[in-house]
Formats: sequence, C-alpha cells, structure tokens
Amino acid sequence: MLNVREMMACPNCGVSMRAMVFPALFAQKGEIDREDHILAENEAGCFYHPGKKAIVPCAECGRFLCALCDVELGGKHVCPTCIDSGKKKGKLKTLENHRTLYDDIALSLSIMPLLFFWVTLITAPVSLFFSIRYWKAPSSIIPRTKIKFIFAFILSSLQIMGWTLFFMNIIPELI
Repeated sequence: MLNVREMMACPNCGVSMRAMVFPALFAQKGEIDREDHILAENEAGCFYHPGKKAIVPCAECGRFLCALCDVELGGKHVCPTCIDSGKKKGKLKTLENHRTLYDDIALSLSIMPLLFFWVTLITAPVSLFFSIRYWKAPSSIIPRTKIKFIFAFILSSLQIMGWTLFFMNIIPELI
C-alpha cells in the first residue's frame, strides 16, 4: 500500500515501513489538476517553488514541478533547467529555436544583384527556385505573409525573361 499513514510490513522481508510516493505518478491523464495549489502536509513540493504543490516530475532529471514550472515538450514534461541545458547541448530535438526565413532569402536573391546586373544571370533562377521550393515551408515562429515570395517570384521571372530576350537578340547577331 502506498501513501498510507500507518506503518505496513514489507511483503518480501516483513520489515515495518511506510511508503510515501508522489501521487501524480499514478494519476490517469486528465486527472491531474493543473491549477497552482498551496502545498499541503505530506504532499510533494515543486523543486523551484517549495511552497507550491508539485503536479508532475521532469522527464529528464526527475525533479518535481508545479504547474508554473512544467513545460510540455514533445509529449514529455520538462523543467526549465533541462530545457536550458538541452538547448545548449542540443539534446532536445523537439525544441525549435531557429528557422530559416526562405522568403527573405528569395527576395534578397532577386533584389540585391540588381546592383551588379550580370550577377542576376545566376541569382534569378536561384531566387525563383527558393520561391517555389519553400512556398509551403514554415516561415517563422511569428506568422508572416507570402508577399515576399510573391515579389521574389515576380522579380526573378522578369529578370529571367530579360536575360532570355537579351540572349535571343544577341545570338542571331553573332551567327
């Protein structure tokens, strides 16, 4: 028997003992009350906030956490210290703290080379590729529009058409 006040005999050796186990370990999903509660007698307290009732243990280090400290990450409950150390060591694969902004790359590839016109021969197709290839890629943690992709697509297409017309006029004159 777990979490009873009286002493019980161990089933294996018969020694008198009392086992006080963290009650949230045996709770079914949804049974755990996620609100902050003041710590009552014989309850586990949060590692970071000793006066608050712990609701879950950290999946990485085992520290008891209150609702304030509990961070659900990839289906696991993790404490702030483990998130920080996992971020530094790269152990938490589900933690996303950086995204490539392909719309910015596509727009830069279509605008910047206009200063050096000959470079657009290479950057326009690359910009067009980025615009099409990464259209559905996650743009940012903060929601963004697709307007940069649209501008990059239009500018790149115009540059490619310009080069096509240029070469169509130059090649017949050379022959």
